[in-house]
Amino acid sequence: MSATRLARAAKPFGRSLTCLNSTGKQRFSTSAIRRTCTSGSSEQPRQASVWSYSGVMAVAATAGLFGWGMSEFRHGSLPKTMLFDSLYAYPRYASMHEMKQALREIRQEIGGAEDIISTDPDDLHAHGYSEWSTSNPEGLPVAVAYPRSTEQVSTIARICHKYRVPIIPYSGGSSLEGNFSAPFGGISVDFAYMDRIVQFNKNDMDVVVQPSIGWQDLNEQLAKMESGLFFPIDPGPSAKIGGMIGTNCSGTNAVKYGTMKDWVINLTVVLADGTVIKTRRRPRKSSAGYNLNGLFVGSEGTLGLVTEATLKLAVIPEEFSVAVVTFPSIRDAASAAAEVMQTGIPVAAMEIMDEVQMKVVNMGGATAPRVWKEMPTLFFKFSGTKAGVRENIGLVQKITKANKGSNFEFAKDAREQKLLWSARKESLWSMLALRKEGEEVWSTDVAVPFSRLADIIEVSKKEMDELGLFASILGHIGDGNFHESIIYNRRDKAEVKKVEACVKNMVKRALEMEGTCTGEHSIGWGKKESLLWEVGEDTLGVMRAIKMALDPNWIMNPGKIFDRQS
Repeated sequence: MSATRLARAAKPFGRSLTCLNSTGKQRFSTSAIRRTCTSGSSEQPRQASVWSYSGVMAVAATAGLFGWGMSEFRHGSLPKTMLFDSLYAYPRYASMHEMKQALREIRQEIGGAEDIISTDPDDLHAHGYSEWSTSNPEGLPVAVAYPRSTEQVSTIARICHKYRVPIIPYSGGSSLEGNFSAPFGGISVDFAYMDRIVQFNKNDMDVVVQPSIGWQDLNEQLAKMESGLFFPIDPGPSAKIGGMIGTNCSGTNAVKYGTMKDWVINLTVVLADGTVIKTRRRPRKSSAGYNLNGLFVGSEGTLGLVTEATLKLAVIPEEFSVAVVTFPSIRDAASAAAEVMQTGIPVAAMEIMDEVQMKVVNMGGATAPRVWKEMPTLFFKFSGTKAGVRENIGLVQKITKANKGSNFEFAKDAREQKLLWSARKESLWSMLALRKEGEEVWSTDVAVPFSRLADIIEVSKKEMDELGLFASILGHIGDGNFHESIIYNRRDKAEVKKVEACVKNMVKRALEMEGTCTGEHSIGWGKKESLLWEVGEDTLGVMRAIKMALDPNWIMNPGKIFDRQS
């Protein structure tokens, strides 16, 4: 796969390029670099390869040629793959000679026994292409850097700024909109070695962490300390704090605990020129100056590199429970969910899965021997005092029954909680497991005011059925956020067009309903056009002005969110 992509990238330059290892065999192995998301994993990369400078630049020429070549062309010569590509010119980035000099200087300044720069072809591919993402622009980074400290990140940024080398931050690698792609080459900065708890302040209920600690790892360590505290934001199991900050992620607990932005106290950020700043001090509230947390949370690495974060923690509730209930239609399920919210019942989580997704879970077999009813289903989490949880379960049961709900089950112990929640936890993996050769899963999201959720889900589902697509709907229905997951054959151009049209229609419906083009996946490379539809050119102009003020050379994760105006 990677060799094909690189050869294709080289065609405009009249070359046929192949990466070989020391034995003369092709180095690229898709199976070797597929990422497996395991709950609570904190996987370290292989030790960075030590190459001669000629070797570095041979790989750089191969992997980064397309990206660098694009930056050399001026407006009008670029492939018009996105709306913005046809409107705005890209900046000029480092030449290959300048890239070589930048890599040499980074090595010289950081030094040490370990070479933090890798040009291993598998590393380059893994840091520029994602099986999870539906947006994978051509181009790979020319190198991957594995810094160990804020100081090393600052050195990398300062030298890249000097030579105009693109910088792409890399955290958990589980984003869905091409957020860490490298369309213009450059250096991918992987924080894999920066995964520690720096400081735990139990009495203040906060913790200082590095960007590559996973949220599940963080909670496991807090549990081992018997702290009685936890970090409540729970996106995909492989997500790590740096990427969670970059995308302002949320997850199933958002209905009770909010999103990532609500749990960040302060950030240590390396700016594009290597300057290191701290956004705030440690109190939970402050009105001192601009809200820089709000600027960097959700900026997707386009304004700076987060190297430390101070996060709020929550008290672990006394009691937990889980309930599951089925409905005859998706509208009935959505109506019940809206009534639960409007009644003010404090559920900890409320998720929806349609009948197709329930069938997918059964087919995948991940929750066997449990077989689920293949009907639209709501999943609830409850937390609080024992008396409060019992009361809230009873109230939800009455509401769901009034909305045609049936087969209401609630967990009586921790084992049953895990069993009942297992279908929701395994939903995406079950969908991915059904892919055949040549097939992909297009997974994307929108959010609307929850009073309109039943409308948009019903219409979107009808369109998918009419197009004959194998697609499912699931989502965080408590805050109006839902996801479409569509299996399609990437080699079938007609089918790809169908899927693209279906996704665009879903986004446009959401915007017509005063919603947003993305509830938690962010913009990345894949939804730049949708962002223009949502906020308009004037608002994008403000965003560009902020970007230009902090990153005048446009090197921080270029090509994401929006492009520079010519």
